[in-house]
Amino acid sequence: MARRRPSASGELFQPKTAPNQPLADRVRPARLEEIVGQDHLLGAGKLLSQMVAAHRLYSMILWGPPGAGKTTLAIVLAEQSGAIFRRMSAVTAGIADLRAAVEQARLDLDAGRQTVVFIDEIHRWNRAQQDAFLPHVESGLITLIGATTENPSFEVIAPLLSRARVLVLDPLSEDALRTIILRALKDPDRGLGRTGLELEPAATDELLRFAAGDARRALNTLEIAAELTHEAGAKIISAENVREAAQRKALLYDRAGDEHYNVISAFIKSMRGSDPDAALYWMMRMVEAGEDPLFIARRMVIFASEDVGNADPRALQVAISVKDAVDFVGLPEGVIPLAQGVTYLASAPKSNASYVAMTKAREDAVAEPLPVPLHLRNAPTGLMKKLGYGREYRYPHDDEGAINEQVYLPEKLKGRVYYQPSERGYEIRIREWVARARQARAKLGQAQPPTATKLKPPHD
Repeated sequence: MARRRPSASGELFQPKTAPNQPLADRVRPARLEEIVGQDHLLGAGKLLSQMVAAHRLYSMILWGPPGAGKTTLAIVLAEQSGAIFRRMSAVTAGIADLRAAVEQARLDLDAGRQTVVFIDEIHRWNRAQQDAFLPHVESGLITLIGATTENPSFEVIAPLLSRARVLVLDPLSEDALRTIILRALKDPDRGLGRTGLELEPAATDELLRFAAGDARRALNTLEIAAELTHEAGAKIISAENVREAAQRKALLYDRAGDEHYNVISAFIKSMRGSDPDAALYWMMRMVEAGEDPLFIARRMVIFASEDVGNADPRALQVAISVKDAVDFVGLPEGVIPLAQGVTYLASAPKSNASYVAMTKAREDAVAEPLPVPLHLRNAPTGLMKKLGYGREYRYPHDDEGAINEQVYLPEKLKGRVYYQPSERGYEIRIREWVARARQARAKLGQAQPPTATKLKPPHD
């Protein structure tokens, strides 16, 4: 194996093997050809392969889930392009560290060497830190490679984004993970090859399941499972060894991050699409990852009005009851009413007619903040009565069918229709009633004296 050049900070691109060094670090790929997965970036003729072939790197943001290979890519790209590699963590590095890196980069550039600065978890840098970095990226003094699990659109300032390419890394496929696992198991120098251990097929399946696209998690679990197997004096790593090593899978879900919004979006869309099975899966993803159950319940209350609406007016009652039950019972039992509410809402007929009507009414309310017509105003004082407040108001219950020709909108908006009930669920009855009431009101407004049509309210 070729010797690796140390970075300017004294670190090697591929750290030397140490007895306590994690397996995931020991078997980290040293060259681009060794990297498994991300074929959309690394395949023949793809962007990163072309950069390496041309020995020229551009600033980039690597956005992807944990264990997808962001750090490995940064190290290998810098190594194979001949650049000096400096690694900084956004968690611990500050402006002083940045200034030191910039000064060293100037010295290295004078010596004919380009500097790549790798910022791990770049989303944790505040705006001032990112602004301080910007001029040096813009001038080309530093080639930036940032790594983030969060959406760069929200976490990285626009000027920095415009000067870097955002490359999206996918979770590793099962085939890619299987290759990584078997390579680590058989490698005698950096992996577990000298132990002579084997993986039973069920153990490999368990590793893939626990890893969920994360190579680091797969390798860490494999290493512990290998230790458990060795301690038991066995040579075959069993599925039980893997389960014991994993203990409990750490679900990919950051309550304050991008995945949080991805999962809650999938949850809402599954209910909207009337798929109770998918909705339950996403609900349990949130619950098992430690999400506040009341957050889930609040989203269900909103959904009951926005997406079910009057197609099933009981949906809002159910959602409120779920919220109260979860608040009263707490976890773990509170997940039971959550599940009941989710299956009800997902299975209910859907209508967003009320929500659409609200948005239309809001547009007019903002664009046309018109005064309340006199006949609709309250008149608690004599002065108000003299001014005509409430003078021509007609009490609907005094008219047959509780309908008269009275106009309730400002004159400028007379005849405006916002609410158009759907033809689904209970809203079919509401649609019929509203249509007949509107027709009767229109006829009464044209006839003198008014002759009301007797109508049966939908709630009778």
